[in-house]
Amino acid sequence: MRRVLIGLARMGWVRAVLIVGALTLAGVAVATAQGPAAPAGVQKVRFGGDRTETRVVIDLDRASAGKLLADGQADQRLVMALPNVVVSGGLQGSGQGLVKRWVIDEGSGGARLRLDLAGRAEVRRRFLLPPGDGATAYRYVIDLRALEPVPVVPAPPARATLVSASVKAAPLRLKKVIVIDAGHGGKDPGSLGANVYEKDVTLAAAKALKARLERTGRFQVVLTRETDTFIPLESRVQIARRADADLFISMHADSGPDTSTRGASVYTLSEKGTDRVGLVLDKNDWLMKANMPSRDRAVSQILLDLSQRATKNRSAAFAQLLLDRVGEETTLLRRSHRDAGFIVLLAPDVPAVLLEMGFITNPDDEAFLTKKASRARLVDAVADSIEAYFSADVRKS
Repeated sequence: MRRVLIGLARMGWVRAVLIVGALTLAGVAVATAQGPAAPAGVQKVRFGGDRTETRVVIDLDRASAGKLLADGQADQRLVMALPNVVVSGGLQGSGQGLVKRWVIDEGSGGARLRLDLAGRAEVRRRFLLPPGDGATAYRYVIDLRALEPVPVVPAPPARATLVSASVKAAPLRLKKVIVIDAGHGGKDPGSLGANVYEKDVTLAAAKALKARLERTGRFQVVLTRETDTFIPLESRVQIARRADADLFISMHADSGPDTSTRGASVYTLSEKGTDRVGLVLDKNDWLMKANMPSRDRAVSQILLDLSQRATKNRSAAFAQLLLDRVGEETTLLRRSHRDAGFIVLLAPDVPAVLLEMGFITNPDDEAFLTKKASRARLVDAVADSIEAYFSADVRKS
């Protein structure tokens, strides 16, 4: 088995995904033959959306499935069986959107979820998401859609809850988290133009971008530094991972010996750079500890490689949007999309780009980046690309 898994790492990615899936199913069959799998536990229940469409997310510590027992059409009470899920006593709380309240209690062969609906609704889809993109839990997702306009009425008082603080209902995060990294800082000034250091230009641009994104109300923005301080490169990546970032953008200003060279460019992670991912993973990282019956390191490595591949694809998609928008406001280098093994791009589960806003050693680019009005146009272009990226649902919750 180990030899087969190691061989998968050398195959094409599509074949590897298919074979890993087959091996997983085979492993489930073997586990079933040996005995029942350990039951899953409920960590918390979350809600997102409104009275037109609502998403219910049940966080579990293990994989599980669900079976719809009642669709709620008759009495506006949706009931779903959760086989091999255990609860201690009962869990309940108030809902959101199309769900007035929810209860998870013991059922036959597992747990039972009941949703009291605010009106007639249908289950659009149900699916299980494995740990990934910064989430450490399995997520059983139920998407509901209203079948008719739902009248706005006050929700009745919730009954006394039996749920502990660790599993009480929590709102589903709707704002995307953007981490903006102002390159250099403190004892590391970066490149020097005729009149300004790179670290000052990047901080000014990062602060302006933060303000621009927050005005939309759609984003939660985190800066890796807000003052002229030195932040180690590995720490910048960890800031993004701890924030469960949906996107990481590192802002820089290029330099070169020829002052006539100018233009912006965007870097994404190179193939060689993926080999350095250990620099930003600690020994307890979930990416290196697959939540599977087998803790074989070959399986963990394959899952890590697949996660990196998906993240690189999302990074490349954003890089193209970014170049399209930025190219409308300033000159681009002839080969404007580049790849490198920069440490700030190494997070295997966070899409990331490094933007060189222009050459600080070029008089025209330096003037463009230091003047507030022209820098604002560049920042607007970057913000527009971020909005376009998420409007296209490149990464779904």
